Amino acid sequence: MRRLRNVLSVGLVATVLVGCSTLSENMRVPGLDEYNDDSKRARVRGRLTGEDGILIVGNDRGSQRGSGGAGEQSGIGVNAYLWRASLDTLSFMPLASADPFGGVLITDWYSPPGTAGERFRATAYILGRQLRSDGVRIAIFRQELRGNAWVDVPVSAGTASELEDQVLSRARELRSQATAAAR
Repeated sequence: MRRLRNVLSVGLVATVLVGCSTLSENMRVPGLDEYNDDSKRARVRGRLTGEDGILIVGNDRGSQRGSGGAGEQSGIGVNAYLWRASLDTLSFMPLASADPFGGVLITDWYSPPGTAGERFRATAYILGRQLRSDGVRIAIFRQELRGNAWVDVPVSAGTASELEDQVLSRARELRSQATAAAR
């Protein structure tokens, strides 16, 4: 009986290991797998330098004529005015993470002065490359200190939309300043 259990255990382990080895063929790590092949490596290098027309980093100043403006030409994946306006608007909170290609800003917890038992956190999502009123969404999270633990508390529905309005106002201001400077 013991021998049968050992044989079954070894068989089960071998089956799991064989099954795991086939998973690596189906799994792909974006950003790392592209560098395994020399031709792929050259294509990625070309994208970074703009050789094949895809611009990732910086501005393509040669193609700015007749375009929609700096918000459309930036090397980030979202509207540059909305991105900068979101950074400016949320600058009173410590920044935890910023992804300009995905358009996500995440702040760290922030306690307003004079309110030690309350803290806030915000996440801003820039939703596209155009400066539009629905181009930004902000989620606000609030916690209160109860005893020795932070407890999630609902946030007023108007708070997030007020911040979104401030971001949009700042983005329009930045665009008008850029337009005036270009003249």
